[in-house]
Amino acid sequence: MYTMSCRPVYTNLNVCRGREVNTRRVSRNARVSRSSRPRAVSSEQEVEESSARPVYPFTAIIGQEEMKFAALMNIIDPNIGGIMVMGDRGTGKSTTVRSLTDLLPYIEIVKDDAFMSSPTDPNLMSPDVLAAYRAKEPLETAFVPINMVDLPLGATEDRVCGTIDIEKALTEGTKAFEPGLLAKANRGILYVDEVNLLDDHLVDVLLDSAASGWNTVEREGISICHPARFILIGSGNPEEGELRPQLLDRFGMHAQIKTVKLPEERVKVVEERTAFDTDPKKFRATYKAKQDEVIDQVTRARALLPEVEVPMDIRLKISQVCAELDVDGLRGDLVTTRASRAAAAFRGSKIVTDEDVYSVISLCLRHRLRKDPMATIDEGSRVTEVFSSVFGYDIE
Repeated sequence: MYTMSCRPVYTNLNVCRGREVNTRRVSRNARVSRSSRPRAVSSEQEVEESSARPVYPFTAIIGQEEMKFAALMNIIDPNIGGIMVMGDRGTGKSTTVRSLTDLLPYIEIVKDDAFMSSPTDPNLMSPDVLAAYRAKEPLETAFVPINMVDLPLGATEDRVCGTIDIEKALTEGTKAFEPGLLAKANRGILYVDEVNLLDDHLVDVLLDSAASGWNTVEREGISICHPARFILIGSGNPEEGELRPQLLDRFGMHAQIKTVKLPEERVKVVEERTAFDTDPKKFRATYKAKQDEVIDQVTRARALLPEVEVPMDIRLKISQVCAELDVDGLRGDLVTTRASRAAAAFRGSKIVTDEDVYSVISLCLRHRLRKDPMATIDEGSRVTEVFSSVFGYDIE
């Protein structure tokens, strides 16, 4: 009988931060808080941040309101299913995604585990941690920010899924597994830039993992399975190719980014970017108060989310909109309901209203509509028209 042994290759691929904040030991029956950890910044963190590659502040981004709002909703409720961002080249899509690292909450993981395993949820544990959990062995834990992992276009399948040392498996009788990017993205964010140019075999891997929440690696008759639950964020330029419908449907929300047209706003963007490139530390300091305000609001929303309720009449209307739009499957209903709850929590309310649904329904449904080459309006406008009709909501 094989026993799995993973080499200690735990690496946090967070763009600008990945330091462990606190460690402790917990037993199987220990009570562990499931809410996000307060984002207090120590002097040690400030030293580390000053030595890391600076990230453009989220609150300094001009425009892109759809994308920013969708990102916040997914941070509040990761079960929404991620974001697909399509827009013109040079509009700062990647900059906006990477700016999220400042807003990501802390989660508790098993220390030095390459799979970002949860110390309390068996469904989010690697095989080794699960075995220790079932044996009631103490687990040393750490608080770290949610991981953001970049998946490069040129990545190989082994780098994404992980590899098995066949020689060691045959000679020593152990499954020596080198975790891949999907393992490091577990309980975190997986970002794919130019996702519409991704090789088909990698698209298939992402589809399988996004659907099941697990990654299975099989080599030479040896099979290893580990959790791979992540928020999938993709970006791309529609002029460079369409996305496969199977993958597009896996994204919970779809944001469209357009180039800023007003000369004043374009000049403002150039000035802000120039100031950041000249002195990133000083520029980030000017936005610290706004950043902290957004972090606090998101933290409160995550804590409030379990208490948010969706009235039955609103649930029925959401399903009616999906039916009238001829949306295939029920994923549209589910994602819209989840996003509406996140929007209500973001407002600080425990009851979802029509306004909450309106704020998210176009983001949740526009990419699920069947393409009509003879249509005179875009998909987002179609969703808005049907919503207005079903909800009796006047759109100004």
